[in-house]
Amino acid sequence: MPAPSENTTDLDPQRLAELLGSQWPSALVTSSTASTNRDLAQAAMVGAPAWTIHTTHHQVAGRGRLDRTFEMPEGTGIALSVLVRPRPDAPLPWTWLPHLAGLAVAQSFEALGVPTVLKWPNDVLTREQKKLAGILVERVETPTGPAAVVGVGINVSLSPEQLPVPTATSLRIEGAASTNRADILVAIATTLREWVGRWEAGDLSAIKSAYGDLCLTVGQRVRILIEGADDINGLAEGIDDFGCLIVDGTPYSAGDVQHVRPQKQA
Repeated sequence: MPAPSENTTDLDPQRLAELLGSQWPSALVTSSTASTNRDLAQAAMVGAPAWTIHTTHHQVAGRGRLDRTFEMPEGTGIALSVLVRPRPDAPLPWTWLPHLAGLAVAQSFEALGVPTVLKWPNDVLTREQKKLAGILVERVETPTGPAAVVGVGINVSLSPEQLPVPTATSLRIEGAASTNRADILVAIATTLREWVGRWEAGDLSAIKSAYGDLCLTVGQRVRILIEGADDINGLAEGIDDFGCLIVDGTPYSAGDVQHVRPQKQA
């Protein structure tokens, strides 16, 4: 991994460690890196413990779903990666982990006073469908068993002029009660850990209920773009027990979803 950051900003390493407490083994803050997910995956391969955190002031080659890349101006966002080492006997499928990450981020934003919805599987949007955060969960086969690196990229304090696309926004623009990156990071990591605990306990009912309450996609006419295949058009009817999106009776586990009619009231 890159060398720890010496910056003393709102993402101060000492304060972050104090906020997290002893239940979190390590929280590395770097000045800059290409990808926190890539760094943490490498650390997982050499024995990094569960709930290790890596964040950075400036991620220059972040990756999202469907191999999309992004970069935010230094100090304006959060690039967070959390290492999850699920119990070998976890009763629910791993396909729920990206949804849990989206749920944790959305609930953390709601606590900041920013009304939030999810576009399946885990894009975190405002109710006007402006994007606040994206999530990428990657499975890593380590010598001690499979692990998951949960990556989250958040637009925190970007101004309107700094937004990468017109469909994006930031917590600052949306009037969040706080844009302190350490506080936001800790809230997300803590909420994620709580939901992973429910997942490991097999509490599918609670997970589906909470996710369904925030998922804007269900009930919409949608188009699913699948690389190398024809587009899927139909009605998003629900989420199955594997976290797949059911469209016209058929479950889909992956694809880029577009809403093709005005959103339902959240």
